[in-house]
Amino acid sequence: MYTGVPLASAKTQIFEAVLGFLPDWVQITVLALIVLAVVASWVVKVRRGIARRRARHAGPPLPGAARQGQGTGGDHLGPYAPPQPERSGADFLGPYAPARRQESGADFLGSCAPPQRQGDRPA
Repeated sequence: MYTGVPLASAKTQIFEAVLGFLPDWVQITVLALIVLAVVASWVVKVRRGIARRRARHAGPPLPGAARQGQGTGGDHLGPYAPPQPERSGADFLGPYAPARRQESGADFLGSCAPPQRQGDRPA
């Protein structure tokens, strides 16, 4: 007996109308993918809950243990790492860098410049 009031929501009616125009094999595939997505979300939720419970029961982390975002392995020195300099990289020489002078650039020849004559003026 139909009372004139739809039992399903508008979204459900649109979904059923779209699926009604598709072939049976497409309808079955779409419904299987939807069920697979729901089951996958449940699996992820359960796995996160198990991981959270294990972390809670494992106790506090060790003082020297790596934290989130902290490196581990051979390249992680922790408190034994040397202090980081302000600049680093292949072009940073640190204490081995030559002394800096005021004049520099391609036009500055320093001690290799030819002697200036009295009539010559620098440009």
